[in-house]
Formats: sequence, C-alpha cells, structure tokens
Amino acid sequence: MFSRLLIANRGEIALRILRACKELGIRTVCVHSQEDREMPYLRLADRSICIGPGAASESYLKIDRIIAAAEVANVDAIHPGYGFLSENAHFADACRDSQIEFVGPSSESMRLLGDKIAAKKLAKKSKVPNIPWSEGPLEDDAEAVAWAAKIGYPVMVKAAAGGGGRGIRLVHNEAALRHSLPAARAEAEASFKSGALYLEKVIENARHVEVQIMGDRMGHVLHFYERDCSLQRRHQKLIEESPAPALNERTREELCKSAVRLAKAAQYHGAGTVEFLVDRKGKFYFMEMNTRIQVEHPITEMVTKHDLLAWQIRVAAGQPLPMRQRDIKQEGVAIECRINAENPAADFRPCPGRITTFLPPGGLGVRVDTHVHSGMMISPRYDSMIAKLIVHRPTREEALACLRRCLEEFVIEPTPTTISIHRQIIEHPRYLEGDVDTGFIERTW
Repeated sequence: MFSRLLIANRGEIALRILRACKELGIRTVCVHSQEDREMPYLRLADRSICIGPGAASESYLKIDRIIAAAEVANVDAIHPGYGFLSENAHFADACRDSQIEFVGPSSESMRLLGDKIAAKKLAKKSKVPNIPWSEGPLEDDAEAVAWAAKIGYPVMVKAAAGGGGRGIRLVHNEAALRHSLPAARAEAEASFKSGALYLEKVIENARHVEVQIMGDRMGHVLHFYERDCSLQRRHQKLIEESPAPALNERTREELCKSAVRLAKAAQYHGAGTVEFLVDRKGKFYFMEMNTRIQVEHPITEMVTKHDLLAWQIRVAAGQPLPMRQRDIKQEGVAIECRINAENPAADFRPCPGRITTFLPPGGLGVRVDTHVHSGMMISPRYDSMIAKLIVHRPTREEALACLRRCLEEFVIEPTPTTISIHRQIIEHPRYLEGDVDTGFIERTW
C-alpha cells in the first residue's frame, strides 16, 4: 500500500479521497489554489501545498506544478479525483515518468477509451451494441449532411474527444446541422485540442444507464451494477438512482456483462463507468466509457456496501480484487441529488457568493458529501456543485419518502440552489413511476 498520496483536486471529492486514505493508513498531501487556501478540509491533510492562483488553468490544471509538489512532498501516488486532469493521459504519463503511481487506468487505456471513435470500434469488436453512427470522424460538412440524410433526423453532433456535454449539438434538420457543425468543432477544439466530430443517430425517449466497473492489474474485472442518470439538463446530471427503475433483470444482466467485456478488451484497471442508452423496448446501446471515479459513485457504494474509493486506491497499489462477481449484490435503493449553486428559474444560472447558513439533513440512511459550511464563499471559478444528498432505504417508496424529508430539511441561504427543482421533480407522476428519459427535464421545466 502507498505510504503517502497527493490529492490533485479540490472540494467535495478531495475530502472524499482524503477520508478514504485516512482509513487505509495513507498519509495525505492536498494541493490547492490561492483562492482555496482557507478550505477546512486542508487541515485534515498531513500537508497542503499551494500550486498557483485561483484560476484552474493556473493551478489544478497545471501538470508541472502538481508533479513538482508531488516530488517535494515525496509521495508514492497521485489521485486525480474527477474533472480537471482525471482523464488526461498526458498527466498519467507524467506521474509515472516521475516514478509516482497515477490512481487510475493506464494511459494507453485512457487514450483508447477517451477517443470516442476508437471506443465505439472497440465496443463493436467486443460485441457491445453501438448507437448507429458515422463509423468514423467526419471528413467535411458535406459528408455529415449526406450521412444524416441517409440515416434520418434527428442526429447528434459529437466531439470525438472529451466529455462533460461540450462539443455536442442536437439537430433536427439539414439547416440546423450546417449551422451546428462549425460551432461544435470550435467548442471541441477549444475544450479538447481536437476538433474531430462524428454523427450519431438520436435514440428518442431513451434512458441514460451506466455500469460501474472495477478492474485490477491481474486482469480481473467486476461490475458493481448500474445507475440511472436520465434526469439531466444540458447533458449535466441532476438526479441519479440505483438500481435503475423500470429495468428488467435480463436487460440489467446483459448491460453489466457488456460493460465487463468492454473493460477487459481495453485491458482496463481501476474504477470506470460504461455508459449506455436504453430505449423504450429495453434495447441498449453503448455511448462512452469514463475512465475515472464518477460524481455519482456514492449511490453504488450504498447499494453494494463496497467503498469504491478504497478499492480504486488498492488496485492502483497492485492489490487484487479478492471478491467474485457473485459476492457483489444490490441491496435496497439509493438516490442522489446534486445540490448546485444555480438558479433553476433562471435557466440554471450559476450563483456564486457567500453562504451564510448551511444546515444539511441527517438521519437513517442519509449521506451528505460536501466540503461546504456556513460562512463559506462559493467561487465563480469552479464547478457550481456544492453538495451531494444521498439517501438509501430498502424500497424505492421509502427512499423517496426519505429524500422528500431531507430536501425539506436542507437549508442553504441566501444562495439559490437546485433544491427547489429537486423537490418538484420527485413529486412528478412520471418520475414516481420511473418513466423518465434524458429529455424529461427540458420538456417539463
């Protein structure tokens, strides 16, 4: 096991990693920007090192500064968390070139699966169903127009690299496609240094279901079942749930087996998530694989009783997964609400500022993952998520009753948050029936 680990992230996930390390007996080093220097969780680390000014581009995204801090602190490993450099293969190479273990997959696996076109080709080879797509990057706009006319609208324009909803455009006709291609290409180039695009047929009224996997260095890959992440706005998730409602056991089993096949084909080790679309008939299609721990990992931890952060660190240290697939069970229902400092009534506009009152809920089966406290300033420089509210109960009805109570109990003032829309969503008849899809939020609100 590692003796000292550097956490190359901030906020809630930095604190989550720090806690896992403490329980594993690993000393911790937290890097931080000048703007984050007063964060309370830094006091829990064995050491903290400032790596630059408040802008992420000058601190949390500076590979050379993070590596320098790791070398000064003499760490064995670096955990990237999620976001920032977590899926940057160059960062993984830089860590290992410096004889520091990167807590994540190999850079080869990251490059393979981070290139959505290569990942789709691997899925096809692994007999994992793909959404109909352009079978490669688009050479020019004329090729895109011809393919869309052949397959039929609507289609999705997607960036071959990256994620997070950037470089994506939904188009319903040729005029919209011609207009969207240059904008998507420019956004992809700015975000991922690659303007490569491809087209994908839109699977209408589909649900977004993802499978959590974990692989060790001995070639063993296990799944920890699925999560439904259909409730989104602008391709950003709002509410996640496990097990996925309205998913039959046969589809669940095939989804999970497909995720494991893909991970094995990529020679994957570490935590990862294979994402699918599931249509109304229960047919599923591979979308992409995220080569990191996900924001929504706590609901999987709650229903499987496995600490995914701890296993991620253990397998990075070379330890084998000691359990077998049959040892991993789903128990009960877990639901997560992402509490963002955003105003749903103003098109989810970010609302940075000082939080004067922060009173999280509690009780049986309630978990709040957050780094926020009363009196804290929410910076406009970073992601607007300030907390994750997770509930776990034996049945979906009990989980929803608990969630309803927790959302009423949660007080965050004066900053507008997504709590208000969460309370509306979980009372909607279609949500209560588990009958939602990725367009539900935008159609309804």
